Parts: sequence; C-alpha cells; structure tokens
Amino acid sequence: MTELRVLCKDDWDRWDETLDRAFGGAGEAPKRRALLNELTEQDRSLGVWDGADCVGTAGAFSFRLSVPGGSLVPAAGVTMVSVAATHRRRGLLRSMMRRQLDDVRERGEPMAVLTASEPDIYGRFGYGLATTKLAMEIDTTRVRVASLPEGADAVELRYASPTDPEVGRAIEDVYARAVPARPGMLARQPGWERLPLLDPPQEREGASPLRCVLARRGGEVAGFALFHMTGEADMAGAKCVVRVRDVYTGDPASYAALWRFLCEIDLTWTVSVGSRPVDDPVLHLLSDVRRCGLRVRDVAYARPVDVGGALAARAYRAPVDVVLDVRDAFCPWNEGRWRLSGDAEGAACARTGDAADLALSVRELGSAYLGGVTLRALADAGRVTELRPGALAEASLAFGSDVAPWLPHGF
Repeated sequence: MTELRVLCKDDWDRWDETLDRAFGGAGEAPKRRALLNELTEQDRSLGVWDGADCVGTAGAFSFRLSVPGGSLVPAAGVTMVSVAATHRRRGLLRSMMRRQLDDVRERGEPMAVLTASEPDIYGRFGYGLATTKLAMEIDTTRVRVASLPEGADAVELRYASPTDPEVGRAIEDVYARAVPARPGMLARQPGWERLPLLDPPQEREGASPLRCVLARRGGEVAGFALFHMTGEADMAGAKCVVRVRDVYTGDPASYAALWRFLCEIDLTWTVSVGSRPVDDPVLHLLSDVRRCGLRVRDVAYARPVDVGGALAARAYRAPVDVVLDVRDAFCPWNEGRWRLSGDAEGAACARTGDAADLALSVRELGSAYLGGVTLRALADAGRVTELRPGALAEASLAFGSDVAPWLPHGF
C-alpha cells in the first residue's frame, strides 16, 4: 500500500535520492545540492511512500511568469517529477499530478509550467508545448559579427568575478530588467539568483571556471556574458571553444559588443551556445548563419489551471472578442465556453452561454498562451476547430507575440 504525502524536512534526503536515481544516478554537486535543498518549497513537494521507501516525487516552485504585455503572472513551476522504475504503471504519477494541480488552483495560480524529460507524458495532463530554444555552434574561423549598431564601439567591456557579490547583484539587475520584455521568462525569487552562478568543478566537463564580462555604457552596467573555455591552443593553431552560458542586455549596442567579444577571443575557433530565443538578434549580427549549426528544440510546456484568470492576465496583439469552447478532462472546472475580450491594454474572460467560435482543449491553450505557437498552426494540425468563419484568423493574430517566448533556465 502506497501513501501520498507532503514532504517533511527529515524526508528530503531519501526523496532526493529517489529523484536522482530516476534521472540516472549521477548525483548533484554538493553546493548545487545544498542550494536546491534550500530552494525546495517543502509544502509544495510531494512524495509517494511504500513503507519506508520513497517511490515517487513531484514538486513545484512559486514563480511569476512573464506573459505578452509584460505582466508577471503567478505560476507553479512543476519540477522534480519521478516514479521509481519498480513502481511504474500503478497510477502514482496521475495521483501526484491530481494533488498538485488541485493545490495550484487553491493557491490561486492561474498557470503551471514545466520542462519535460519525456514530453509525451505531460500532454495527457493538459500541458502544451509553449516555448522553444535555439542552440548554435558558431564557426568563428569563418563567421564574424558583421553588423554593429550605433554606439557599439563605445561600449566598455571588462572582466569581472562571478563570485563577487557586487557583480552578482549587477547581473541579477540586468536579468530582472529583461524579464517583462520577453514572455516565458521567470521573475526569480530570492535565492534563485545564486543558481546561474554556481560553478562546481565536477560539472565543467573539463572546461575553465566560469568567466564573466560586464558591458557598461555611461558608467552603468548594461549587460553581461557568462561563459566557459574548453580545449587548448597550441602552435598548430586555435583549438579552444567558448561555451556560452548566458548573455543578457536590453541595449542593442551592448548586445552586439558582447557577441563581438565572444566571437573574437584569441585562440578560439567555435562559440557554442546552448539556449537562445529563436528570434535572437544575434542571427542578424552574424555574417553567415549557415555556418552556425542552428538547432531548435522544445523547452517549456504550459498549462492554464484557471482558464478565465490566465486569459485575462495577458494582453493581446490585436483586438479580440471570441468564445472558446474548452475541453479539460483532468481539471473539469475549466470545461465549457469562455468569452475572451481583449486588446493590447488588457482583457476580460468569463463564462458564457453564447455559441462557441473556436473549440480546443486546454493543452492547445497552453501552447498558444505565451504567443510562440499560433492557433492557426494548431488548427492546421487538427487540434483547433473553427466554428465561426473568421474567428481563427482573429484569435490567432491576437494571441501572438512580437518577440518569441523563451525560458532561459531550468528549475
């Protein structure tokens, strides 16, 4: 007989061991593990127990999610989900998802988001693909930053220590300013600013310690780059790789200056970038994107937990007045028809008895919510049905975003 219960402080080690085993058993570096323990919200963490053995885990973090229009919407960051291989196909995952989404609703969070090791698992619980990311391998022996906006040459670049608390505060200030400008980003709670700067040697895979360069304009920090160096240079030529972790700035001149720096570091031949927005401006700075090894992959999956609250919390790119017939078998409180009326200034969404204009499931709403997946594309895949001629074009345009949504870091 298994028991589902909220995590107790004394249970954390066994709970974490179960999670670690499910994801390969390599174990976290001690400093990272200690920080994750500190950041774990125990009252939002669930464990399934079979006697003294922990056989299932699920957690959530309390975030604020940037949405189209720049608002920050309360959202549950679903994380640390696992079921022991010895206890599969017993309904443990479903029971944790049920308990978790009920809790999210009770807390008044209209959205839940997650990153998925196996995306197929979460579609049946209403999560839809909402953001993607761009990875690049820039051949800097043949590619350069060829387009520089005005002021880029005047940007002051300086190395800084990522372990310096003052530098850490400057980095976090730049990140915080970037959050409202791009849907999908998360306003970090206290403590989370330490996670991107962790640099345990066992996680470097032979790379250098984390390096930081700050960009200043007018004496103020306008942006930063965090990166590692891998490989060695010798008399035969450049062999080092610049492995970029983060680049942030809201200033085009500073952005171009940082990328030019990264692409022109002496004795290097590749800049490796794991995650950028799919519409990243760097694509329009580089001389030859064909030699940048571009790859796109999925990142975040989103789910409206309160359809009315979620749709009313964001702005819309064009005026919209549409009735949505929503299916949501797992969270039946969302089932039914909702009238959404909104524009760039805000929106309202409430239940209605009016005839539906579009029919879709909550999964499609999750995909379209941040503006990176169009309702038109979902309709072309047979996942959205137009019931009133013209409603699809109206809603698809309104749900869009001028900038692609992006989740820059995991949780």
